[in-house]
Amino acid sequence: MKRDSRLSSVLHALLHMAEHQGPMTSEAIAQCLGTNPVVVRRTMGFLREAGIVSSGRGHAGGWSITADLAIVTLQQLHEALGEPAIFAIGNRTENPSCLVEQSVNAALEDAFADAEALLLDRFANVTLADLAADFSRRNADMLKQKD
Repeated sequence: MKRDSRLSSVLHALLHMAEHQGPMTSEAIAQCLGTNPVVVRRTMGFLREAGIVSSGRGHAGGWSITADLAIVTLQQLHEALGEPAIFAIGNRTENPSCLVEQSVNAALEDAFADAEALLLDRFANVTLADLAADFSRRNADMLKQKD
């Protein structure tokens, strides 16, 4: 099963946008992500609907962050993307009347629910500002190593 990497891509794009002076075009963001501008526009559209970014047309147009980085959490971004499935693994459902399948699925469902709740709780406590600060620290460390 293919993994949904939209959250990771959105975070990557938003951090580039936070460092960039002025709006960024879909083409520029796509180049940062190694993807197609159409994919960027489609994904950023979800963030625009959530009030996190805005877009402008024309020569000076592009995507801009409109929300406060200190307020936007990973959980909000996950929700803006339509709350894609957290886990790519799931239960077997070939024979719902099988008592063994029912027992296994009940145990797995509890574990999946607990793990998802833990992860979403963590998402709620990480902001874009946290990620931007981590990026700045890593960048400064890298520059020090080059000197």
